[in-house]
Amino acid sequence: MHSSSYIRPAPEIVTLDGDQVLARLDQFAEMLHACVHDGASIGFIEPFPVSEAAAFWRDKTIPALKGGKRILFAALDDDHVVGTVQLDCDTMPNQAHRGDISKLMVRPDCRRRGIARLLMAAVENRARDLGRTLLTLDTRTGDRAEMLYSDLGFQITGVIPGFALDPNSEKLSATTVMYKQLVR
Repeated sequence: MHSSSYIRPAPEIVTLDGDQVLARLDQFAEMLHACVHDGASIGFIEPFPVSEAAAFWRDKTIPALKGGKRILFAALDDDHVVGTVQLDCDTMPNQAHRGDISKLMVRPDCRRRGIARLLMAAVENRARDLGRTLLTLDTRTGDRAEMLYSDLGFQITGVIPGFALDPNSEKLSATTVMYKQLVR
């Protein structure tokens, strides 16, 4: 008798506009809430109720999407949001070749499936399509994300000590600033 193991298919990576994010607001809020409660340093500190997570998407992200200043990528697994990342293209005229990456997150129960890599590949491809040749980001120094970004070819430009509070303590953590030059 031979056994076969089920290999879960990779989630679909899509871009969502402001109305589409609003329609899935509960999924985005739950994901952000779960990531912060799992220790992700993505701008929020405990206590962090799901209502604050929803407010972030509704009050910060959706207006930027509707204004054309940001592109949101989502990983959908069985039509459920399991990951996301954003590309901010709202740069000054002398920086029209650059984009900022922010808020890469994957639901804690969906990690170790390559979802973050798929999201980052989608960001890079769209940035190239838009003529962006430089991507920048920052991440908490020493986090798993820093290793991921290094593996994806991002270079460290520096570390800023005491940059942000940890999500669940009074400790200030450093942030690592990184960049990647894209080849067309």
